[in-house]
Amino acid sequence: MEPIKEFRNVSDFADALRSNPALQQEFREDPVKAADQIKQKSALETDVWVYRIVVIALGATILSIIIGVIALIGSGRIADDKGVPTILTAIGSAAIGALAGLLAPAPKSS
Repeated sequence: MEPIKEFRNVSDFADALRSNPALQQEFREDPVKAADQIKQKSALETDVWVYRIVVIALGATILSIIIGVIALIGSGRIADDKGVPTILTAIGSAAIGALAGLLAPAPKSS
């Protein structure tokens, strides 16, 4: 069995089909089998900058909340963890959860 062919999008697939006689023949013989061998790359595989920007933004959010809480404690506005504004706790928790979800490996299907 041939390795799975990867295309960034449908246009790339159409271009390959137009220019590759072997791929055309493969589709003439058994289109369903040939289509099953095609894997479309996800956006994270093709556009790594979007992924990087999201990770950097979430990391910056987490760092700014940590620095903000330290600044509030240093200025004397809050004395203990009960005085930390709820919005900072909520945003920080959401950013940490989102970052963990992005950095965790995707489950492998068997």
